[in-house]
This record gives sequence, structure tokens and C-alpha cells, in this order.
Amino acid sequence: MSDIMHNITDIARCAAQFRSEELAPLGLKSCHASYLCVICSNPGITQDQLARKIFINKSNVARQLAILEEEGFVERRNDPEDKRAMQVFPTQKAQDCLPKIDEIFKTWETIVFQDLTGQEQLLISKILEKMKERAGQWMDEH
Repeated sequence: MSDIMHNITDIARCAAQFRSEELAPLGLKSCHASYLCVICSNPGITQDQLARKIFINKSNVARQLAILEEEGFVERRNDPEDKRAMQVFPTQKAQDCLPKIDEIFKTWETIVFQDLTGQEQLLISKILEKMKERAGQWMDEH
């Protein structure tokens, strides 16, 4: 693995550990933050749309949504336009968690960007966005 990909992977693992510790008091796991951010921003998003948006396979999305639904964070309903599809809606409990989730993301960003200048932060952001676009294109094709 290249140094770049190794570093990205390690940073992602550290971020997941940080989120896990910070989200535990809310009854959430690391991966749940991304789900809730997207669901709260897109009430009624289908499970398939959610899977594509957060780059997670459909079966994992279904499993995690079952957990979130059981814990009272989301509600799933049949899509009135497509009975095979499930729409996902945030509950008030999910909405109430958003400020804390945002705070957790901002704190992690502060930690990892601590020694970077504004210009360095902008540059890495642009580079990572390009890499994410390429990765997303691959996902769309497969």
C-alpha cells in the first residue's frame, strides 16, 4: 500500500475510534454519525440512496438502519411511489443528537489540522475532494 493510502486508512481508523468514544454516551457507534447526518439532511431518503451517498453496501446499510430504528433514531417507511423501496426519516431523538455530532466532527478536525496552515488545509481539502470523486466514480460503475 502506498504511503498516501496507508496514511488515509490510519487517519480514518483513528477518526472512527475517536467518534466511537465520543458518541458512546449518546448510544451511537462511530458509523452512525454519517448515517444520521445524511438522514437528517435528507428526510425520506431511500435506503439505496443512502448507501450510495455514504459509500456503504446496501446490506450493511440495512443492518445499521435496523439498529438505529430499534434505538429510536430513525423510522423506516415504505416509499409510496415504489413499494419495494424503504424511505428513512429521522426522529426527534436523531435531530437532538446533531449538534453533538457536529461538535465531535469539528473537534476531530481541529485535532488533525492542528499544525496545518490555512493554505495547507485548503490544499489537502481540494486534493482529497478529487480523490473522493474518483473513488465515487468507481463505486457508481460497480
